[in-house]
Amino acid sequence: MKNISIIGDGAMGSVCSMLLCEKGLAVRMWGYDAKQLSQIKEKKENFKFLPGYKLPGSLVFEPDDSEILTNAELIISAVPCQFMRPVWQRLKKYVNPAVPIVSATKGIENDTLLRPCQVLIDVLGEKTKVIALSGPTIAEEIAKKLPATATAASKDERLAGVVQETFSAPYLRVYRNSDIVGVELAGAMKNVIAIAAGIIDGTKLGDNAKAALLCRGLAEITRLGVAMGAKEQTFAGLSGLGDLVTTCISPVGRNRSFGQRIGKGQTVKQAIEATQSVVEGAATCKSVMDLAKKYKIDMPITESVYQILFEGKSVSAAIEDLMARKLKAE
Repeated sequence: MKNISIIGDGAMGSVCSMLLCEKGLAVRMWGYDAKQLSQIKEKKENFKFLPGYKLPGSLVFEPDDSEILTNAELIISAVPCQFMRPVWQRLKKYVNPAVPIVSATKGIENDTLLRPCQVLIDVLGEKTKVIALSGPTIAEEIAKKLPATATAASKDERLAGVVQETFSAPYLRVYRNSDIVGVELAGAMKNVIAIAAGIIDGTKLGDNAKAALLCRGLAEITRLGVAMGAKEQTFAGLSGLGDLVTTCISPVGRNRSFGQRIGKGQTVKQAIEATQSVVEGAATCKSVMDLAKKYKIDMPITESVYQILFEGKSVSAAIEDLMARKLKAE
């Protein structure tokens, strides 16, 4: 697959373009805002979402809806989850159903409670070929070519293998996985736990508390995932534990940083306004709570984050309630 179209001009779309252009592939990038895309083209740098890293000279910036998908052999969807539906409804008439779409998006759509690949199928049709690309892949570290890993997940193992080969590089090792449900759910839900991790950092509760959060957070993520048909072992892998650890410890992670601002005393509104890009974990938290109710799964950490973000509960009260829960076996 030599001709690749990237839908989305954020940080992940940018690092994908850098990696794929480096491999000698013909890459085009589209953004929903033609003016912003033009500014990125002019500066040859994603000054808003990935400042300080020059984009490849061979990268083509294509603002035209009718042209971006022409002759594409592989499409990458790198649009924030809550904006996927309107973007793909806009582009739908230009999509060739025979062309596979790689989703690099993490989240769960509000109201529909659909995963990113499910949103693509819902908008574009049942015959759409989808692959989820997930894992501990902080954009800035990929841009620096620091060693990293990712997972290409699809029910079609051949397609997962194609994406694995396409994205693998000396600094990025890609694994295959057939559990697309688990990979997407893990990638979405870890952002909620990352907000909690940031709150712990902001309130300086210590490493013991953070270790407990990661362990118990992973436990509740796994409970819901298994109830929804995912494989338990997926949550112990790269897209589960791996991505969770990275997101909860990275100083540049936007979900952790958002939580840290709240832990330091900012209001939710102030913390959102101080964040440069979309805080996926906040919107995802609503969806996860709806899913937890639907499947009758106990998720105390996620519920506490929800109460802090949307019900005005104080951080101190949330922590006190979590610590005072009824004692039980691990």
